[in-house]
Amino acid sequence: MFDAAARHLNFGLAAEELNLTQGAVAQQVRKLEQELDVKLFHRLARGLALTEAGKNYSGAVRKAMKIIEQATQKLQVPSKKLRLSVPPSLASKWLVPRLKSFNQTYPEIKVEIVASETLADFETDEVDLAIRMGQPPFTMGLIAQPLAAQMLCAICNPDFATRVGKINEVEDLINCELIHDHHSQWSDFITDLPNTVGGMKFNQTALAMDAALNGQGVALVPYLLAQGEIANGRLVELWRNKKPSRTGYYIIRSEMRKVQPNQQTMIDWLLMQAGN
Repeated sequence: MFDAAARHLNFGLAAEELNLTQGAVAQQVRKLEQELDVKLFHRLARGLALTEAGKNYSGAVRKAMKIIEQATQKLQVPSKKLRLSVPPSLASKWLVPRLKSFNQTYPEIKVEIVASETLADFETDEVDLAIRMGQPPFTMGLIAQPLAAQMLCAICNPDFATRVGKINEVEDLINCELIHDHHSQWSDFITDLPNTVGGMKFNQTALAMDAALNGQGVALVPYLLAQGEIANGRLVELWRNKKPSRTGYYIIRSEMRKVQPNQQTMIDWLLMQAGN
C-alpha cells in the first residue's frame, strides 16, 4: 500500500489501483508510520508529499518490488512476447521490411521493436534480445552472436549514378557530393579527402540513405542496410569495400537468462535473414 501511495501521492488513486477504500489505505499507511516511528508523508490539502525519510524508503521499496516482479516472471510460463532492441537505421532499412514474413510465420509471437543506439541493459530496459554494431567483447554478462559482417558500399540513386559515370576506385568519387553519417567513414577510404568537399551530414545512416535516394549525393553505408533498395533498383551500388570492417552486427543477450523458445526462434530467423 505504501508503494502505491508513494507513486500516486494520493490515497484515493492508490485505493483505486488496489481495489480498496481510501480509508483502508490511509489507515494502513498510518499504521506503518507508527511501526517505523517515522513520518513518511506530509498530508496536504490536495494530496500527499513524501518526507525525506519517505523518499528514501520509497526508493528502497521500489527496488525490492522490482526484484519480486522479476522473480515472479521467471517462475511463470514463458511469455510469447518478445522485445527486441535494434539501432534505428538497421530497424528501418533492414529489419522492418522483413518483419511481415516473421509475423506471418510466427503469429503467436508478439514482437515489440525498440529503436536505440545505446547498449541494452537487460535488467532495466526489459529487452529480451538486442542487435548492435560493434566489436566484441561488449560488456561483461553479455553474449554476442555474429549476425553479419559490415561491408561498406557507396550508393546513390540511378540519375546521380548516370551523372557520375563509371567508377573504378573509391577515390574516383572525390569530386562528388559525398553524404556523411555520424560514422564519418569517407576519410578511411579517400586518404586525400579535402575538408572543403561538400555534402550533407546526418546523425543517422538511414537519413544519409534517404538523401542518396533523393539524388543529393553519394552515401557510404553498410551493404546490409542498402541491399534491399539496390535489389529493387532505387539505389545503385557504385563501389563496395571488398574487406569487411573490424566491426559487425551482433545479436546480444544476457548470459544470466536462459534463452526462451520464442527468443531462439527470433535468433534463428535473424540469422537466416542475414544469410547465416
